[in-house]
Parts: sequence; structure tokens; C-alpha cells
Amino acid sequence: MPVPDFQTVMLPVLRLANGGEVRASDAVDRISDEFHLTPDERAELLPSGRQAKIANRVHWAVTYLVKAGLLSRPRRGVFAITERGREVLANPPARIDINFLSQFDGFDQFRTKPSEDIEGEPSTEPTATLAAGTPDERIEAAFNDLNVTLRAELLDRVQTMHPTAFEKLIIDLMLGMGYGAGGSSKHLGRTSDGGVDGVINEDVLGLDIIYLQAKRYATGNAIGVEKIREFAGALDERGATKGVFVTTSHFAPQARAYAQRSPKRLVLIDGEELTRLLVQYGIGVRVYRNVEMKKLDTDYFDDLGI
Repeated sequence: MPVPDFQTVMLPVLRLANGGEVRASDAVDRISDEFHLTPDERAELLPSGRQAKIANRVHWAVTYLVKAGLLSRPRRGVFAITERGREVLANPPARIDINFLSQFDGFDQFRTKPSEDIEGEPSTEPTATLAAGTPDERIEAAFNDLNVTLRAELLDRVQTMHPTAFEKLIIDLMLGMGYGAGGSSKHLGRTSDGGVDGVINEDVLGLDIIYLQAKRYATGNAIGVEKIREFAGALDERGATKGVFVTTSHFAPQARAYAQRSPKRLVLIDGEELTRLLVQYGIGVRVYRNVEMKKLDTDYFDDLGI
């Protein structure tokens, strides 16, 4: 039989997880067995030639089930069923697909979130969310799906980094964005850093300095106004006027209001903005495939008088 599409394998993947935690690599083999795939079908690759089609589709099935809250990823390379997933299996539908998952809070937001704003090899296969759209619309929808998933994976990885590594990541991002004359920066993060984790020199002589603060917080924990006040106080002690505060979570409204009112230039970067910048400036990510799009050159044919 042909390799099943990623929506077709969603229900089997959820049932598989009902027996306990599952390694992603084992899931591919077990789903292949369930659909009686031949060795050739198991080895069938995506057009990119970089990943087996069945592995890619199991990966996307897991990703979508996680985003709908039916599965979780307790640790890298492993997925497990959630209470919501068990409730679904208590009265299972004939098929789980995108339309079925749309009933769960947060799922549609995940799929429609603008790309500007995984485990395993990234996919190049669109999810057919715009099956009735134009080819351009389908390409953009697929690109959006890929970027949203990439940013979610980035945030997961960043939140598990050692604090020192996270601070260095933020310095690399600032340098990648073009701050730091001649790559001039200094990592200060330590227990006696006085509320400052890094320094970026905007000019060669270090006359204009940006101070950095980096905090790894869980997604649901907001940075309150007191943390921003402390950071502003640390800038005062150094006679500084510019600071960037980065967190993996988000800032409370009062914290943002304080930063806007402050006479200093305080920039607050939350987890969503952080992942957008990491992708935009190529920090912690890499290009794995370039697709060259071409269109008819009407000027060429006009010159020929055709």
C-alpha cells in the first residue's frame, strides 16, 4: 500500500502512546508495521532525498498531536499521551485529522500564527491546509508551518540550556544582528554580575555600550516590573543608558509599561520575539534546503517579438 499521509497516522500514533512513553524512532517502525509497509515503502524518501517519507509523516503527526494537547514530549526523542489524549481514546473518532484537532484550544493559533510575527529532520512537506488555494498560497502556508514548528523547537531547546550557555547565546544573537563593533562583546554572567550578564560595545573604543540581561523562565512565568527596575538600577550603577532584557517567557504589562516610561532605552525581548530573531539572523539554526522558484520571463519573449 502507499505510504499513509500524516493525518492518517495521527490516530494510530495516539493509540501507540496509550501504552506508555514511546521513542520517536520506535514509533516509525511500529507504525510502518501497522500499515504493513514493504521495505521499499519504508525506504521511500521525500523529494528532498533527506528523510524517509514515513518517518517524516509520523514526525508531523506527533507534532500536531502535541500542539493539540493530546501528546506531550517529556524529554528529547520521546512522546507520551496526555489526559486529553486519553479522553479522546475513551470515545475515539473514526479518524483524527486537522479538522478534528481544531476543536482544541491553541491548535488553530499554532497553525495560523504568522511566521514573521522537532524532533528529527525538518520537513519540506506542506500540510495541505490550503488545498483549495493557489500554488503560491500553498507554498507560503507550508513555509509558515515549518517556521512555526522550528520556533517552537527553538524555544524548547533554549529553555533547557544552562544559564551560562543561554547568556552566551544572547550575546551571539546581538553580534549576529550587527551590534558590537568588530565583534566586541563580553560575557559577565556570574553570581556577582550585579544584574548584568553581558556587554556589547557599539563602537570600537567602547564609548557607547549596551548592557544585557538574560533570564530563562518557563513559558507561563511572567517577568514582573521588579526585575526591570533592578535591571535599570544596575544600569544606573554603571552610568549606562541602554539595556536589553531577554527572557524565554513573557513580560507582565506593568514591566513593559515601566520600560516605556523609563528615560533609559530599555528593550524587552520575550520568548516569541527571541525565536523570531534567532531564525531571522541564523543563530542556532541552519539552512538545510534551498528551493529556487522560477516564473516566465515575459521580457525575453517580448524582445524576441513573440
